[in-house]
Amino acid sequence: MPLPPLVEPVEALSDAERVRTARHHVLAGLGEIGQRRLHAAHVAVVGAGGLGAPVVLALAAAGIGTLTIIDDDDVELSNLQRQVMHRLDDVGRPKVDSAVRVAADLSPETVVRPVRARLASGNAADLLAGADLVIDGTDTFETRLVVAAAAERLGIPLVWGVIQEFAAQITVFWSSPPEGVDAVVLSDLYPEGSVGELPTCAAVGVFGALCLQAGSILAMEAIKLIAGIGDPLLGRVLVIDALRAKMGEVPLRPTRARARAVPEPEAKRTIPHIAVADLVVESQAGALLLDVREDAEVATGMIPDATHLPLARVLADPGAIDGERIVVICQAGVRARRAAEALRAAGRDAVVLSGGMDAWTAQEPTP
Repeated sequence: MPLPPLVEPVEALSDAERVRTARHHVLAGLGEIGQRRLHAAHVAVVGAGGLGAPVVLALAAAGIGTLTIIDDDDVELSNLQRQVMHRLDDVGRPKVDSAVRVAADLSPETVVRPVRARLASGNAADLLAGADLVIDGTDTFETRLVVAAAAERLGIPLVWGVIQEFAAQITVFWSSPPEGVDAVVLSDLYPEGSVGELPTCAAVGVFGALCLQAGSILAMEAIKLIAGIGDPLLGRVLVIDALRAKMGEVPLRPTRARARAVPEPEAKRTIPHIAVADLVVESQAGALLLDVREDAEVATGMIPDATHLPLARVLADPGAIDGERIVVICQAGVRARRAAEALRAAGRDAVVLSGGMDAWTAQEPTP
């Protein structure tokens, strides 16, 4: 259901802006007042690359009043395969300069504030101050943690996306949503310590056209929140599989809400764990070794004979996983526990490999 609009509308649009955005004015639910809200809004976009580039194009075209674009990189020739607001003549120039140019070309009344800086824990709150909403288009998990922490402290919505190879995930986090709505934050999706070292897109690649799709959805989520229309992705993770042309969603409940909803004896129930040394016995007995890490993580190696299925797909339909006995594997064990809980709720005998791949790489399994 729609949430209350993030901002109050400006009093009026200029004649030129009213004509430029006319097709929004006739949209049921958005209309002229929604367009005035977009003009009043200030959105901070962190990253002007594969996700940030289409976001800037879409939000400028939509008539967002103020865009703060934060990025410290220069355009490289290899960026042009997916970072669609940059041009060949931009190679060697700051990425934020492209944002200023394309926004002016699309929406002369949009104010663009280019910030050529690397967002870090020491400057994040200052760089994001004044924004009504943040969109994270960064490409490292370390930076995503910093952006999420700053948005949580500021209490503003964070529209979040990640893309690698042929897959994307998109959701909305908000530490201080309207009354009656559960807060959902990054740690609800990726608990501390659950993400190992991920390969860069330079190492495993990224499907350029998928950046446009995912970036467009990020922009749509921002517009919906600003205008107070539609059903935002707060509490849901949109999962895109570009190779199979499939989109699905996974419910994302906050850890605090899950704890409240589960009766005390159930909440304290432990998920069985096994050691690395027991893997051979489990496998020989017919257990399914199920690796629930992301595609980019398994590209660096898997346990022999293991089957790969990312966590989001397991959580989407745990009953579809065949196997009476399932040993669930992730990088350190946190995601494997979530998968095992869902599998056991679906009637499977699921256990967790204690320590995950970190334990596997640190100790050679028994032959």
